[in-house]
Amino acid sequence: TLIAKEEALVEGETYDVRIDAVGSKGDGIAKKDKYTIYVPGTVKGDTVKIKIKKITGNLAFAEVLEKITT
Repeated sequence: TLIAKEEALVEGETYDVRIDAVGSKGDGIAKKDKYTIYVPGTVKGDTVKIKIKKITGNLAFAEVLEKITT
């Protein structure tokens, strides 16, 4: 099945996300559409601009470009 462009994350693209949880290794976790995104260096409640580094299935790994709110 085809995934609509607005529902797909793209490696190398930037997105604004809110950190909803923190994983067992301390990385912030955000959700976007069907994806779970791990964002190191963030805490629950942060809103950050991220760059997607790697996507594996419905998991994604990102780096913070800018903290928007804490």
